[in-house]
Amino acid sequence: MKYTTALLTALLASPLAAMAQDVTAPKILVITMFDGETRPWLDNLDLSKTVAIAGLPESAPALSCNDDLCVMTTTMGFGNAASSVAAVALSDKVDLSGSYILIAGIAGVDPELGTLGSAHWARQVLDGGLMHYIDAREIPQDWASGWLKLGTSQPGQDGGWTAGTEVFALNADLAERAFQLTRDVELADSERAREYRAAYSQTAAQGDPFVSLCDTVSADTYWHGKIAAEMIENHVAQLSAGKAEYCTSQMEDNATLTALSRAATAGRVDLDRIAVLRTASNFDRQHDGQTAAESLGANSGGFGPATENAFRVGNTFAQAVIANWDDWKDGVPAK
Repeated sequence: MKYTTALLTALLASPLAAMAQDVTAPKILVITMFDGETRPWLDNLDLSKTVAIAGLPESAPALSCNDDLCVMTTTMGFGNAASSVAAVALSDKVDLSGSYILIAGIAGVDPELGTLGSAHWARQVLDGGLMHYIDAREIPQDWASGWLKLGTSQPGQDGGWTAGTEVFALNADLAERAFQLTRDVELADSERAREYRAAYSQTAAQGDPFVSLCDTVSADTYWHGKIAAEMIENHVAQLSAGKAEYCTSQMEDNATLTALSRAATAGRVDLDRIAVLRTASNFDRQHDGQTAAESLGANSGGFGPATENAFRVGNTFAQAVIANWDDWKDGVPAK
């Protein structure tokens, strides 16, 4: 069939052609969870292009992009994270099939493995909320906790059943490469954070912020305190057969990864291109001489450094990928 100039012009002007022309395919998609995490990306990068996506929350209805990188805000919690990420990953306005996806946000941290402002790349992401729970006032006297693995009837029991979203093992090569690229990033700190961390006895907690590899736990419930933290450590050990090293806690990542895994099944996302970075805004438990309630409500000075360092570390990784795209476009390059 021969096309006249007029027909070709009409076709190119059609809504379908316009949609095809407007597809955004970033090299990096950064996923943040609330405005405090998003703000450093917007303040430090030129992300003047906006891509509105149906299904995003009213408070964050669009991606902010340049030619290489986009940032989105899910808003907090499992429901918001899964809904927002699914909307973007399945949208016809976005092509993420060749993109690297960086989840970059703040977290609580185990003082044995991190400190205020420290940055931690995840190797595994584990759900700390999918459990049975019996109030501590009603458990048998010989039970240490009322938190039980799904499908079991007493603490520490193996077996049971799962929802299938409790454990995500990320691309180990990507996590290691991200760590190597960012381990020497100069990290922000604050005077209040230095004062507050001095009350902790753990070596990691007392030190300056640093970058590491470990594992992160997600839960809609913002739990806190030594007893809850130890319960989570035991749960992580059970879920991972002792292979995961819990260090950070947050409220979205298993939900985000569930949405991304569904998108991967649809051919829209490559799960081997997902990295998770969490920076410590608070300790997950109290220091000696402090109650859990006092710790939960304390001004630790960690929020500012954590939001800034999520950008500094995350952007260092992102810019390395962008600058060397020929090496990264087909997958994580060898060292």
